[in-house]
Amino acid sequence: MNTIKTDINLVAKCGLYCGSCGKFQKGNCRGCLENKKASWCKVRTCCLEKNIASCADCNEFDDVMACKKYNNFMAKLFGFVFNSDRAACIDEIKEKGHEQFATQMAQNRIMTFKRKARIF
Repeated sequence: MNTIKTDINLVAKCGLYCGSCGKFQKGNCRGCLENKKASWCKVRTCCLEKNIASCADCNEFDDVMACKKYNNFMAKLFGFVFNSDRAACIDEIKEKGHEQFATQMAQNRIMTFKRKARIF
């Protein structure tokens, strides 16, 4: 089992941890920061324009889910398909910082928190 490195540069703008991604580890993706072809990603573009590391650093919204660039149809689809709770990742980064978040994700070998089951 290969070691996943802790690197704050591998925290994606949307809160995913690229360092734990299989495609990244195999060299099939350069991650959010280095992926110049990801101009389609509104979150990445917004963070680069604001010169911030991730949505956790944005002071425009208290709740990242209020941001239409972050919380759009594709994001909801991604969250459903991959059982991902990126907003929980952003909240964790806000609370603990990028370094501690990257360490936690690398140690747990995960790229996102799983969505919590909702009881209806």
